[in-house]
Amino acid sequence: MPDRPTPDHPLALELLVHGVAGAAPGELLGDPRTVRVTGDSTAAVFRRTEDADAEAHPERYAGRPVPEAYCWSRLTSGNGARALWLLLLPFMVANLAHWARPATHAADPAPRAVRTYGVLVRILALSLSVLLIAAACEVALDLFAWQCAGSRTCTGSRSPLGFLAPGGGWWAQPGRRLALGSVVPAALTGLLWFLSNRTWSAYESQPPPAGSADPDAASDTAPALGRPGFWYGRRIVARLRAAHTAAGLLTVAAAVAVPTARYDRRAGAPAPLEALGWTIQALLAAGAVTVAWVVCRRGRSEARADHRLDRAAVSLLPGAALGLLAAVLLHACWSRPGWASTGRLPGDFAFGVLMLGQGCCVLALAAVARSLHRRAPDPSAALHGLAGPAVAMLGCALGGVMSGGVAQRVADWLDGGATPGMAGAPLPGPPVLLSWQAAVLPPMLLVLALLAVCFAVRGARSRARLAGTVAAEYPGEAPDGARSRRIAGARTAAALTDSAPWFVAAVSGITLVLGAGALAGAWLSGQVPGEAARGTQPLLEGAARAAQDAGSWLIGLGIAVFVTWGRRAYRDPSARRTIGILWDVGTFWPRAAHPFAPPCYAERAVPDLTWRMAGWTGRTGGRLVISGHSQGSVLAAAAVWQLPPPARRRVALLTYGSPLGRLYGRWFPAYFGPGPLAALHQELDCWRNLWRATDPIGGPALPGAGQDVDRGPLADPIAYGRSARHPLPAPILGHSDYQADPVFAAERDALLSRLDAVARGSGPRPAVAGGVPDQRAAVSKERAGPAGPGDPPGTAG
Repeated sequence: MPDRPTPDHPLALELLVHGVAGAAPGELLGDPRTVRVTGDSTAAVFRRTEDADAEAHPERYAGRPVPEAYCWSRLTSGNGARALWLLLLPFMVANLAHWARPATHAADPAPRAVRTYGVLVRILALSLSVLLIAAACEVALDLFAWQCAGSRTCTGSRSPLGFLAPGGGWWAQPGRRLALGSVVPAALTGLLWFLSNRTWSAYESQPPPAGSADPDAASDTAPALGRPGFWYGRRIVARLRAAHTAAGLLTVAAAVAVPTARYDRRAGAPAPLEALGWTIQALLAAGAVTVAWVVCRRGRSEARADHRLDRAAVSLLPGAALGLLAAVLLHACWSRPGWASTGRLPGDFAFGVLMLGQGCCVLALAAVARSLHRRAPDPSAALHGLAGPAVAMLGCALGGVMSGGVAQRVADWLDGGATPGMAGAPLPGPPVLLSWQAAVLPPMLLVLALLAVCFAVRGARSRARLAGTVAAEYPGEAPDGARSRRIAGARTAAALTDSAPWFVAAVSGITLVLGAGALAGAWLSGQVPGEAARGTQPLLEGAARAAQDAGSWLIGLGIAVFVTWGRRAYRDPSARRTIGILWDVGTFWPRAAHPFAPPCYAERAVPDLTWRMAGWTGRTGGRLVISGHSQGSVLAAAAVWQLPPPARRRVALLTYGSPLGRLYGRWFPAYFGPGPLAALHQELDCWRNLWRATDPIGGPALPGAGQDVDRGPLADPIAYGRSARHPLPAPILGHSDYQADPVFAAERDALLSRLDAVARGSGPRPAVAGGVPDQRAAVSKERAGPAGPGDPPGTAG
């Protein structure tokens, strides 16, 4: 964009970006009469109707900016299909683990450790895809096609499964029943592929503006979010999508091929048929190795927008896996008259290996993360650099509960009044490991309840201490005990956010320990907990049976709530907005580890904002302040990072209620830690951040920068008691209504004045009351050195 001279009457623009849960354009602009300036029905920029032609009449706006609002809420809560994204929650959490990596120092980038971290997260994400498809195979193939269809309990005269019963016709043979049941997990794999491919085209295929974050001009120490390829990851998403799709199809093929080949070996099948079974198993093993190689070989490349595709992996891998699955199904449908389905399909070992592999992968990830943190210690990083492994453990736990819970509830339903796996049950039930996983859920919830009580007691004590000091912050006001307790309670509740890392650490640690105990119990006993404890001490036997039953019912209740929530979200737009809040926080990051995670809305929103700011400043030569609230401040900062230098010199950043430093800086230190945010402060001419002590989300962005960036904590409430100026009690605003505070307008006007002074070449201006203190002039990436930890391009794992 050309660096235009400043006109005689420079126009000023305030670009408002809302936060989580969204807001209507009329609400953001304070006027119900709005017009869409640019954009579409998904995300667009709006103005008041009277401001539509502001560029033609800049003299009308002397001393005040033109308000403009960017509305992006439909990216996360647009239509009913978003309700299906609840099924992708474990994938989203696993993808977050990739971005929670500790920062590295520019002098010691440790590219090998960074790549190892990325490989481990991608392997963990692949295991979650395999776990989901394996759970679908457990339900469709083992419980229905193998156990239920082979038992008279399920295939009575009026049962819809009667045609699958032994002696019922062509489909009665076990191999053919397995082939028919495999349609369900194969269709689920195809659905995941379709959603990933469709959402990439709808959300994430947005190129950055020409000249923004020029790869030839950017230094090797540029912050990651300023790199030209950060918000365009087509190559890695397509590559991982092909690998995960192939892994799902190969899982279905293995679930059918293994019992078929086992029967052929035991029954002495003809040599060609047995040889075909061995060949298929060898091809399955080769396919698994190929998928692992594709996943491990390449990570993200952020040095430039990568439009290339790995044609061989993207085209051949899913097609080959689909062809192999077709061959497996044809092999399984071969006539085997003497084959009868008894017991369970061989799935216990497979689920145990998956669980063991996930635990080892999390431990290895913790070792790498700890090593990276020691190389570049960051006191503000959550869990001393172990946030990524803790989040990965939560993703594994969610995947295990959701997949195993479905199998448990289906088995309970098929067994009638019996308990799956117990003596006298008509069906063997799912693998015993799933019953052990359900049994550890009640003790886990009990420990979490005790932790919640501890946090509540600490909060109550903190509230009592704060209540005695609140009145002193409002000089001349008579103390009011009830009012002080309410204010202190709001501050105490807001401070609980800072304790969240340790709560997550406790959940992850308990999950790891109890999961290891469940795996050991399942492998050592080979029975469900109630049967394994039979004949022991009565107290132990009763506790084991109660934990097994309670865990099964708790999982069933959770799944029922989950399904009800999804159905309500599909029908009710207001409930869809509630679910959208989860995605506002969780899907900000690109799909770097799991291609089936919900789509990254920032890969649409950040280019939108960058295009708007670069285009408007280049066309008009005016000044622009981008004003972001909550999650909108994260989008605003990411967009400013992507601006070309000529546009950045005309842009100021105003953030309020911002999680940049408090949440993103702690959980994602490699991208929003003190180093990257200090670099943003150097590169941007003006930046101010407003925060309150009663805000559970917002906080200081750069605590070590003095008053250069942060202003706060702002008074909340504005008035302590009633007065002539405030005759009614002032509300405690917390995270909302920052624009109602007089400080907001003063800071915005001061930023615009500072931009005007710099653009006219008048140099730094003195600080004024309520304004912006002197800040460093803009420093381009070519001249700015690193202010702290940062990663060189191309080392994103």
